[in-house]
Amino acid sequence: MKRKLASIQTVLAIEPIPNADAIELARIQGWQCVVKKGEFHIGDTGVFFEIDSIPPDEGRFAFLWRGKDGSVTTQPVSFRLRTIRLRGKLSQGLLMPLAQFPELPLGLETGADVTELLRVTKWEPQIPLNDEVDGPFLPGVPKTDEMRIQSVPEVLAELAGKPYIITVKCDGTSATYGVNRHTGAFTVCGRNWSIKRGPNAYWHAAGKYGLESILQQFPDWIIQAELVGPGIQKNRLGLKGIELCVFNVFDQEQGRYLDHDKAAAILATHGIPMVDVLERGESFAHDQESLLALAEGFYSSTQNEREGIVIRPQTETQSPTLGGRLSFKAISNRFLLKGGD
Repeated sequence: MKRKLASIQTVLAIEPIPNADAIELARIQGWQCVVKKGEFHIGDTGVFFEIDSIPPDEGRFAFLWRGKDGSVTTQPVSFRLRTIRLRGKLSQGLLMPLAQFPELPLGLETGADVTELLRVTKWEPQIPLNDEVDGPFLPGVPKTDEMRIQSVPEVLAELAGKPYIITVKCDGTSATYGVNRHTGAFTVCGRNWSIKRGPNAYWHAAGKYGLESILQQFPDWIIQAELVGPGIQKNRLGLKGIELCVFNVFDQEQGRYLDHDKAAAILATHGIPMVDVLERGESFAHDQESLLALAEGFYSSTQNEREGIVIRPQTETQSPTLGGRLSFKAISNRFLLKGGD
């Protein structure tokens, strides 16, 4: 499911903020954000911009433009929407009245994606790795990007009562390893592109775990992992060297991901580390609030806030809401408020 950075959304609730005369809290989907008092009422629709979105540099977003010292400027500045706290309340994203967007077609339904129409882009972290783009991503292999629970609260009902597993989300950068079925070549990829063989962290990890030899023996397997360690993000796991935390094994022949336990058994046989399991159970009963609470915590042996968690059924399942596998994430609000990406 493609992430909707900007979409038409309905206000589900309005809540007052104590000691605040000019602002109040609006709830949209599973998100909450601060809005001007009286600007929205329950049932109203507006344009909602998710966190990590970058609105275009134009006048109606001028109130977002800030210089490096935090002062409002008169010149466009690239502005990434983040999780912030206002008057003690968490605010995630931006809700603006439909009337401010006359270029949008009339009659758009709740949930309509207007990201491209409004020229909204996604913020991407700049990873300081010595890598070079070699070409396209592995053909036929899904890219890694889970939806946040706040954007797709309907998935909770889809997973309810099923055996589930919750794993720790490592704060690093995505890496995919496998054999290109068209060329037979062992290929290393970042989030969107293949990476040239060389002295970079992606290929260092491939050599450390012997992935080229293993995957040439088992060319149907694709290993997808978080690449973590010194020089990657802020190395919040406190590692001394580059490591992999595998979260997916994809079978190219079958065109599906392996169930968690099967993937874990395969990886263990070859000494390849998988992401840590935080919780597993036979009947999923979490709600959004409990998942966001569970997402908070520290990485092992550190005082660094962990990024969050990933939630899946123990057996791979298709999701009508997501239009693909049933898998989603909850990002720690503590992590976001302390400068996490």
